[in-house]
Amino acid sequence: MKTLQTALVLAVSMWMVSSVHADNAQTHKPMSPEEMMAVYTKLATPGEPHKLLASLAGSWTTRTKEWMDPQKPAVESSGTAELKILLGGRFLQQEINGTMHGIPHSGIWTIAYDNLLKQYVSSWIDSMGTGIFMMEGTASADGKTITFNGRHAEIGGGQMTHRAIWKIVDSNTQEFVMYGAHHGGEETKMMETVYSRKLQ
Repeated sequence: MKTLQTALVLAVSMWMVSSVHADNAQTHKPMSPEEMMAVYTKLATPGEPHKLLASLAGSWTTRTKEWMDPQKPAVESSGTAELKILLGGRFLQQEINGTMHGIPHSGIWTIAYDNLLKQYVSSWIDSMGTGIFMMEGTASADGKTITFNGRHAEIGGGQMTHRAIWKIVDSNTQEFVMYGAHHGGEETKMMETVYSRKLQ
């Protein structure tokens, strides 16, 4: 009896696997190398989101407010940001210098619009850590307000979640606001930065 049950389970499993393969074969038709290269070429071509990122290249000043404790006044600081386009218009890199709670601070924020995923992706590294902080984002209908979400490990365990709103107000002004929640708790405002383009 046990042998019969085992045989039935194997038969059903094989049928399910073959059905999945059949569905995949119908959904994902094989492509020739030429067809695949054409798809990759299209995905690698910068589009409208990349033009928007490229329009931000240049030198900026920053004014930042930070809240370590939402019940206390913000700590304010100023800094600079150098924005440049990388790899033929595909990525925007922000190199930011300033202070954080009185300590000299530098960071690099790289932003991309992924044509395959149809969303923004970004990475952040800075002088106050050794990790890479990743976020993914979607844009508003006009493309000028991008909402990012991400998470990172916390000291002592667990994860801190983040929500960031990056608004391109006009060609000379940007706003970046970051919210965070410790261990799935209540979200609080952590940081607000206003960018102003250096006019020559």
